[in-house]
Amino acid sequence: MFNQLIQFDQYLFSVINQGISNSFFDWLMPLLRERLTWVPLYLFLAFFLIKKHGKYGVVMLLFFVLTFGIADFFSASVIKPLVERLRPCNDPIIKLNVRSLVPCGSGYSFPSTHAANHFAMGIFLITVFYKKWKWIMPLALLWAISISFAQIYVGLHYPIDVTFGALIGGIIGYATGTILKKIIAIRPS
Repeated sequence: MFNQLIQFDQYLFSVINQGISNSFFDWLMPLLRERLTWVPLYLFLAFFLIKKHGKYGVVMLLFFVLTFGIADFFSASVIKPLVERLRPCNDPIIKLNVRSLVPCGSGYSFPSTHAANHFAMGIFLITVFYKKWKWIMPLALLWAISISFAQIYVGLHYPIDVTFGALIGGIIGYATGTILKKIIAIRPS
C-alpha cells in the first residue's frame, strides 16, 4: 500500500512537473515561489493592520509573524529531519527526468515548508478576517495553493509533501488565528 502511494505521488509529480509544462508556467511558477515576490504584499499587510487597527494591528501583525515562524520551524526543523525524504530533484530514482526550474538545494522534501508557511498565513488571515471580509477566503486560498503548486511544478516537492505542508500550516494558522481572536475579544473597550 505504501509503495503504491509513493508510486502515485511520483506519477502525479511527473504530470505536473513535465506533463503540463509550458513557457508561461515556466516563467510564472519560479516567480510565485520566490519569497521576494511577496514582499510588497507583506509590507501592505503590515501597513494596513497598523493603520486600521492601531496597537491591536501591531498585535495582529505579531501573531501573523508568529504563525509563519511556528509553521516554518515545525516543518523545516522538526518534521523534515525526522522523515528525511529526498527532493524529487535529488532523488536518484527520478532526478534525471525532473525539470528543475530553480536550484534544487540540499534540504529535504517532506513536508513542503513553503506550503506550510503560506497555508499557515492564509488560514490565519481567513480565521481572523473572514467574518468581516468574505473575499479573504478565496484570495488567501488561491495565494497559498498557487505557491504550493509552484513547488511541484519547479521540481522541488512531491504532491504529498505539499499536501501535508498545507495541512500542517492550516492547523497552525487556524490555531494562532483563533487564539488571536480570543485575545482581541477580551480587549478593553
